[in-house]
Amino acid sequence: QVQLVESGGGLVQPGGSLKLSCAASGFASRIVDMKWYRQAPGKERELVATITSGGDSTNYADSVKGRFTISRDNAKPTVYLQMNSLKPEDTAVYYCNAVYYRNSYWGQGTQVTVSS
Repeated sequence: QVQLVESGGGLVQPGGSLKLSCAASGFASRIVDMKWYRQAPGKERELVATITSGGDSTNYADSVKGRFTISRDNAKPTVYLQMNSLKPEDTAVYYCNAVYYRNSYWGQGTQVTVSS
């Protein structure tokens, strides 16, 4: 059974940092690209960051470039999203995603709230 479990969300002040984790189980996550998405209230879900299976290539939404870093540890296996210089507009539920044999899998999401 494929499972993606996010953790690490919370309330942080503007300019602060958080590190999200996504623990993968039930499939060979090391062979697939992994992604972080987010969805703010009243908005569509948007792609935030992607990392290739080997971790050698990453991509980011323009809105988070230079502030967020995606990484992975295939030995655990876990995907991370380090978020620095957080802004109120980063407030959203953050989801981990993997496409495995044409099936798209999602975690339950973790809430990130940036507010003073």
